[in-house]
Amino acid sequence: MNVKPRAIDRVYLDHNATSPLRQRVRDAMIEAMKFAGNPSSVHAEGRKAHAFIERSREKIAALIGADANDVLFTSGGTEANITALSPGLVAKTREDRARALCFVSAVEHTSICKGGRFDPSQVHTIPVTSSGVVDLAALIDLLDAHELAPLAGENSKHPFIVSVMLANNETGAIQPVTEISGIVLERGGLMHCDAVQALGRMPFDLASIGVDLVTIAAHKIGGPKGVGALVGPAIDNILSDPLMRGGGQELRRRAGTEDIVSIAGFAIAAEISCEELADREMVRFLRDRSERRLRKEHPDLIVFAKDTDRLDNTTFMAIPGISAQNMVIALDLDGIAISAGTACSSGKVKQSGGLEAMGVSADIAQCAFRVSFGPQNWLSDVDRLVASIAKTVKQHKKAGAIG
Repeated sequence: MNVKPRAIDRVYLDHNATSPLRQRVRDAMIEAMKFAGNPSSVHAEGRKAHAFIERSREKIAALIGADANDVLFTSGGTEANITALSPGLVAKTREDRARALCFVSAVEHTSICKGGRFDPSQVHTIPVTSSGVVDLAALIDLLDAHELAPLAGENSKHPFIVSVMLANNETGAIQPVTEISGIVLERGGLMHCDAVQALGRMPFDLASIGVDLVTIAAHKIGGPKGVGALVGPAIDNILSDPLMRGGGQELRRRAGTEDIVSIAGFAIAAEISCEELADREMVRFLRDRSERRLRKEHPDLIVFAKDTDRLDNTTFMAIPGISAQNMVIALDLDGIAISAGTACSSGKVKQSGGLEAMGVSADIAQCAFRVSFGPQNWLSDVDRLVASIAKTVKQHKKAGAIG
């Protein structure tokens, strides 16, 4: 555990938004820049580049218990999610695509909540509990209300896909994906899981969670931005409705020359982060210590999803009376990077839709900020975080903003 103080100007506590590029990843990417050939070319240079991509594909597949041919590289998690959420993946004919349905939990990433390539009329929201976990009884009722009866198979009136994330990007709440997959399979549907936040932060593989497709990305685990993957046994369904059309790259499932440099970095980042799973109690210690100290100093502190299983590194909390925007700015001026939740709003601080789905009032939700630790963080970072929040609260009390 990193417990020694260090001389540093900034403290980075926003790993759920993106994690800093690892040195080994940087080295691997620089090495990959030496490949001159196009991976689709048949000459020696092209074959060498192609072989390098395939080795990276095999490495990523092995880490999550997948077949290498079931790994489709994308430009990131958003593209992978949108690729997965398509009527064409669950229905072959035009008539069946018009009847296809998409079910997503109320706390999904924005790229999932909007239903991908499904028409809004085909997208239905799965309720969650006050802890932000999918309500399994409500899910069953929702599916059965659409005549997706158990063991319906081809007799079901609607082909469908369900998408539920493995771990929430804001609260860190871990979803019962294995149970959800069983419910979906029983009704003849396809199951997709956004595991972008889970990769390298909790152990999982395709067999254990039982999904047909899973989304992962590099930049949350110290890899490069702009590369991700859609993985799973249902990947060839994409052939009937690819998102990127043109050339025959990625086994005709995604057109466009592969980004060999980013793929190289992705493979190394995934390998390192999964190796670090054995030491994840380090970040859990930092998270728990920060929560204990903050609760002691601020009795009105609210920690969301605290009563359910969470990612070891994530705390989503609020101090009533101090807006998330003010908290983020104040800590930034103190040299500490946190966030108000998901970092997909062009730098804007927005109220969390997930908290609204959890039944959190608007006045509390607008105060919610997220702290997410990484393996590079130290015990002294907790000290700085607690001190900076205390200073911010004191300033707001002095100004009469809070009691």
